[in-house]
Order: sequence, then C-alpha cells, then structure tokens
Amino acid sequence: MTQPSKWERFCGGFYSNPHIGLTLDLSQMGMSPDTIAKATTRMQAAFGAMDRLEAGDIANADEKRMVGHYWLRAPHRAPTGLAHKIQEVVDDVEAFAKSILDGGRFDQLLLVGIGGSMLGPQFLAQALEHTAAQRRLAFHFIDNTDPDGIDRSLRALDGKLDRTLVVVVSKSGGTPETRNGMLEVAAAYAAADIPFAPHAVGVTELFDAPRDYKALQRRAVEEGWLKLFPMFDWVGGRTSVCSAVGLLPLALGGIDVRRFLAGAARMDEATRRHAIAENPAALLALSWNHAGNGKGERAMVVLPYSDRLSLFAKYLQQLIMESIGKECDRKGAVVHQGLAVFGNKGSTDQHSYVQQLRDGPDDYFAVFIEVLERQGVLGRALEVELGATSDDYLHAFLMGTRAALAAQGHPSTTITLERVTPESVGALIALFERAVGLYAELIDVNAYHQPGVEAGKRAADDVLRLQRSILDHLKSISPRAETPTEIADAIGFPNEAESIFLVLRRLAANSRRGIKADNVHRPTDAKFSAR
Repeated sequence: MTQPSKWERFCGGFYSNPHIGLTLDLSQMGMSPDTIAKATTRMQAAFGAMDRLEAGDIANADEKRMVGHYWLRAPHRAPTGLAHKIQEVVDDVEAFAKSILDGGRFDQLLLVGIGGSMLGPQFLAQALEHTAAQRRLAFHFIDNTDPDGIDRSLRALDGKLDRTLVVVVSKSGGTPETRNGMLEVAAAYAAADIPFAPHAVGVTELFDAPRDYKALQRRAVEEGWLKLFPMFDWVGGRTSVCSAVGLLPLALGGIDVRRFLAGAARMDEATRRHAIAENPAALLALSWNHAGNGKGERAMVVLPYSDRLSLFAKYLQQLIMESIGKECDRKGAVVHQGLAVFGNKGSTDQHSYVQQLRDGPDDYFAVFIEVLERQGVLGRALEVELGATSDDYLHAFLMGTRAALAAQGHPSTTITLERVTPESVGALIALFERAVGLYAELIDVNAYHQPGVEAGKRAADDVLRLQRSILDHLKSISPRAETPTEIADAIGFPNEAESIFLVLRRLAANSRRGIKADNVHRPTDAKFSAR
C-alpha cells in the first residue's frame, strides 16, 4: 500500500474552524484513518457520557454533585432554576467591576487563592492584559502559604493598601493556603491601621441561612466585607475560570468577560458534535490516547510560542493531571492512570529542555501553540535583519523545532490561533476542558473527583497535630532536651522519629518559634528543647 506523502498526511490531519479562529494539526501524531475508525464505538460512548454530564447527571460520586462548568457559558442548557443564577452572576460581576473602575478609589487588585482559583485568573491576566480597557486595576497574587511569597506581594503594595481591593477565593474558606493568606493580609491592614473589611471581597459558596454558612461567608458577613460573589457547588476549582472565580478578576482588569464567555461557548458547540473528524476535542483526546497507548505512557510537553500564553502549561497541569491522575478506574480496578504535563514557552525552551526532547527518551508528545497575528514593537513590524522581523524568527524557531522532533520520530500536535483575544483564549480553555472529559471516558476514569488531593490534605493535618503534640511535650519538660526517638516514645508515636526530627529542625531554624537544636547535622545525635 502506498504511503501518503508528507503533504497528504498534513492535509489529512488538519482541522480548521474559521468561526472560532483555531486550527489543529495532528499530522505528526502518528494516527491513521484506521485509528479513528477503530475508536468509533468507544468515542460514541464518550460523547454519550458528555451529553449526560451536561444534562445534569451526578458526575462527582464522592461529593454527590453534578458537574456543570459548561453551563457557565451556556446557561440555557442548565437544569431548571440555574440559568437565572448563572446570568445573574455575570451581570453582578460586570456591574461591580464598573463601579470599582469608575469610582477611582482602587487602583490595585490583590487576589488570594490556591489551585484552580488562582491558576486560571493568573493565566487570563497575563494572556489578555493587552486587551484591557484604559481603566483597570493592577494585579498582585498570593497563591501559597509561603511567608516569603506573601511578604513579596505585600511589599509590592507598601503604601498602596488603602487603594487595594482584596479578593479572597475559596469555596469553603477552610483551604489552609487561602485562609493563611487572608489572615496575613488582614494583619497587614491592621498593622497599617487601615480597616480591612471595606477593601475585602469574597468569592465563596453562599448559603441563605446563617447556620449553613461556611468559614469565608461567615467571616465576611460578620466583618461587613464590601461584597460576596457565589461559587456553585457544581463547579470544581480547576474548571471554575468561567465562574466568578475567573470573571471577577477579568472584569476588574478591564477585560470584556462577555467576549471570553462567547469564545468558550463557540468551542463548546464545536465539541458537542458526535462526528469525530468534526470535533477538535475528540481529535485531541483520541491523539492522547493513541500516543500513550491508553495508559499515559507519554507526557505532554506544552510549548506556546507566545509570551502571553506562557502560563498555559501551568494551568493545564492542574486541569489535566488532577482530572486524569487516578489510582483506580470506575470499576475499582487499580490502573494508575495519568497524563503528565510540563512546559513553559518557545523559543525559550529551545535553550533548555528541547535538547532532551530531540535526543533523549521517546516518552512524550509535544503540543505547539502558534499565534498568527501579533503586534511588533509599538505596533511596528521592525526588521531585525533584511526581510525578517522578531516574529519571523519566532515562527522559524517553532517550525524548526517541530521539524527536528519529527525527524527523530517524536509526535507532536500544533494548535494555531489567529490572534490572542478574549474569544480565542476562552475557546482554547474550553477545547482542553472538553478533551479532558472525553479522554477520561476513553480510559474509564472519573475526571471530576480528586481523592489524592484530599489524601494529601489529611496527611498535612496529621503533621500539624503531631507538631502540636511535640511542642506541648517539649514545653512540659523545658529546659530538658530530648532526641527524636525519646520524644516519639513520650508522646505515643514510636514510629514517627523521622517526622519529629524534620518538624523540629525547621522550627529550630526559625528563632521565633522557641526551639533550640543541637547536632541537627547528625540525626542520631540530634537533641531538641523548648526555650
């Protein structure tokens, strides 16, 4: 049988949707027409599962809830009673943002959150800043419980706290990283003798009855915060960017949220089609399944050749890895599924890990993201050498890297956007959300729960309880010093000497914690005491 030419293979793997302004080139992924044909039955089942998801089926069995992030850009598809609430949030976000931008009281925005409540807004802020209106707030972020990071953000706002709007995002208010960041910020306001509540906005799950309030709503109501926006229980953090979680920062940044939602809605329409060749999310999901033999045997390396999209790989890490990384399939069989994601941007990465991509292990596939139209310096296309602009170089680097990987037999996908706009970024996010949902169906895992994350949180709680026991014990015997094994026996955790050593070594390194350490470089001889 005659093998198709390179051009024929390219044309056969090319998907284009001019209505969205996006093309998809899968010609380098090693799929043949037979690949699609053989997957038809499984993909039709996946389409059916997605249809039921959008119709309101319980998709997160752990929490007994629906999964409805697609309704956020298509309220008319939501179950009865939800459409009005969804539209009300968009209207409220726009009205509030307009009042803030028109009021002139604030010119800084500090967003406090973690995970999906932060990765989405950070990505959108960087990607769409150039589309913002003249009136906008400057962005700052606290996205961890690291005191150095918190201090860096607060130092950037030194002298500006009175002009800073603080948005705290947490479904419950109990997420430690977000709660800690909020407490640190509130303390900074108190130290500056500035009331915190008139500067504070919460995005959280809202309840009508005070007895049902969760931590963040209760605090905001009791303190009289400026505003509260709802998080719906049927929207998970990693898919919350089309809710108030993402829309509020977008609007406060002067970016048109309606255009963003419209782009996502257009992609949703394209990816509801049951014809595989006409559905870009199905094509992506099928290519991931093919590349990784249905077992995630290859990592996904995301290479946007656009500085505006450089945070996209970080955003996709949570969207994909938290959705796909599962120990068991839906039948309870141990499968250890996953799809590792890493990346930064081109052509920067050509000077770091592309060397390994070309010549190292064949354990990945690349996803190139190309932007066709962009402005030159101050709107001019400067020729940096005869006949070539900086953008020409960037495109040549993309083409060259793609060709170099193909020459070694490494698979790749190229996604092309006409330009970076609110619509195209909304479409890009929706494309991957849909692809994740379909891929999860192909490998039979639940994309909408995260038991591993909860396990990590429980383990962290165990460490903090152990720390409290250690400190209580050392204070009770002060100033006597003991070894980790002696402490372990004394507090009833004989197998936790290692954890006790690690906890106390860190506390001792921070002099304010009141722990004195000797011989910490030799764990067997280490002794700790409370001052």
